[in-house]
Amino acid sequence: MKGKRILVTGAAGFIGSNLVEALIKDNHVTGIDNLSSGRMENLNDFLDSKNFTFKKMDVNDTKSLREAMKGAEVVFHLSANADVRRGFGDSTVDFRENAQATLSVLEAMRSQDVSELIFSSTSAIYGNAEVIPTPEIYGPLKPISHYGASKLAAEAFIFSFSNNYGFKSSIFRFANVVGRRGTHGVIHDFIAKLSANSKVLDVLGDGTQRKSYIYVDDCVRGMIELHGKEDGLFNLGTRGTTSVAKIAEMTVSRYSPGAKINYVGGPGGAGWVGDVKYAGLDVTKALRNGWKYDIESDEAVRRAIEEAGVQR
Repeated sequence: MKGKRILVTGAAGFIGSNLVEALIKDNHVTGIDNLSSGRMENLNDFLDSKNFTFKKMDVNDTKSLREAMKGAEVVFHLSANADVRRGFGDSTVDFRENAQATLSVLEAMRSQDVSELIFSSTSAIYGNAEVIPTPEIYGPLKPISHYGASKLAAEAFIFSFSNNYGFKSSIFRFANVVGRRGTHGVIHDFIAKLSANSKVLDVLGDGTQRKSYIYVDDCVRGMIELHGKEDGLFNLGTRGTTSVAKIAEMTVSRYSPGAKINYVGGPGGAGWVGDVKYAGLDVTKALRNGWKYDIESDEAVRRAIEEAGVQR
């Protein structure tokens, strides 16, 4: 991807800022973010670049979004509510920030004749899959969180817009993404808890929860290298998985050696209502199309734990 005019939504967020960093070497990037969860400091290193422009706005402001999108050739749509638990208390947040926001992006693209969209979806759309590792063709899709449901709704709108208006769309279903600039998730939560109480780490669930973790550089490279290939629908994850118990042990070892790990339980041993207890993605399709990840799940977690200490 070189010489393109690219718009990135959610540019100040965790994955978005890492994507901007990868793209501005060879493209002009306009980043937009309302800074509700994204951080301006994530973009500080890029603000002086001739290849980067930042605009503070909400993607649901379709009129402003249309203006920002003028001249763009490709849209990376990453803005979203990424806090799965937040949606349990407010059932409208995921619809508004994920599904409705995606429709706003699609309408803005249509009005400005922008024909290529690259979208960050999630493994949460699979719900409690009976096939693990789970392939892209798995069904029926039964998300167990509002977050997963809203991302699935967003995918459906992307498919329909692609069919109706000739968009070239690529959808990437992420495993748990970790790495530098991370602001939420299990690693972030564990470190915050140990900062508050260095003696005991309370862990939601029973510790046997097990998921695939992908390092952010591998995830970003996957989107860039795989967009437009095959049918444009790809899982991005690792073949390996990592348990919550192992993440807790690694975090305690790094930040508070000797702290007691206390498993407080949860629905069915999961962490919370809407938490998928076991998740692993079949990445055969992505690998077949030339992408490969450099860092396996356990090492991705270890590296993210170390980097979180540098960020504090």
